[in-house]
Amino acid sequence: MPPEIMTIYPNDHHGLALVDSLLAAEGITRDGNLDYTCALLQGSVIVATGSLFKNTLRCVAVSAAHQGEGLMNQLVSHLIATAQTRGATHLFVYTKVKAAKHFADLGFHEIARVGEQLVFLENRLHGFAQYRQALTPSAKRPAAAIVMNANPFSNGHRYLIEQAAKANAVVHLFMVSDDASLIPYAVRKQLILAGIADLPNVIPHDTGDYLISSATFPSYFLQDSELVIRTQAALDAQLFLQIATTLSITRRYVGTEPTSTVTGLYNQVLQATLPAAGVDLTVVPRLTQAGQPISASNIRQALHNGDLAAIRPWVPATTYAFFASAAGQAVIAKLQEANAVKHY
Repeated sequence: MPPEIMTIYPNDHHGLALVDSLLAAEGITRDGNLDYTCALLQGSVIVATGSLFKNTLRCVAVSAAHQGEGLMNQLVSHLIATAQTRGATHLFVYTKVKAAKHFADLGFHEIARVGEQLVFLENRLHGFAQYRQALTPSAKRPAAAIVMNANPFSNGHRYLIEQAAKANAVVHLFMVSDDASLIPYAVRKQLILAGIADLPNVIPHDTGDYLISSATFPSYFLQDSELVIRTQAALDAQLFLQIATTLSITRRYVGTEPTSTVTGLYNQVLQATLPAAGVDLTVVPRLTQAGQPISASNIRQALHNGDLAAIRPWVPATTYAFFASAAGQAVIAKLQEANAVKHY
């Protein structure tokens, strides 16, 4: 009989321990951020396991004693079907280099890798290439880039963009479009575009699934270990470098990061990765107000506390006007339901 597929629920500590044991035998540590895990059982023995987080396949492993029995195909087919029932059709997978060929045989296509640690694949043959080709190009040089979550758009974000726009003929502004932040992307994008309307050499782009997303960099949104953050940041950097080649970007701008651990680590990885590949990294000191760095986390905290007036010195007039409106008050109400609003 073929192995039986069983869902392993978060409260099934015995099942998770067996999954962890199999993963450890294959040199894998279970991801801290998963929303579905299953196992293939022969009798009471777990012979394969795999998990999902949103639209990514993770922690996929087949016991060494059962490799070559077609279990990988059965497991991945189940994970794909499960993801599709949840509305995810554009899928990604993290895997070790030695396992990449198995996923290629199952219809996944490599788009980036981090040394000998990690390969990142998607189930669309030209998905990443089509994303890059659809980006708005510019013949102007030099071309710079900023990747920005802007949760929400502040005077600090505006200052960073201004510095890049003054020093470069064109600035490609990548807006993190994953809806994993407390302020919805539709709102964040609206506030960014309103805040840069007078900067004609800034070209905005959606990041889609390819930069700081739940697919490429989930630990940006959900707390994880430093090793995981650095590995995912390195993957994000490799994807950015391909985008930089497409748009002839030779410089990327980031702000100093005095409060967020994950963003600080991300900036360290960019510093170690981008210049070596021919893209300069310019670190701009954070804009301050009354001697304190302007922080989106502090803005969210003030909104969470119901202190709209406190954010006025920290945000452009367009951002303040939004939060003072009925639509903005609805966003604040949702923000106030959150237990924690600061970026870790």
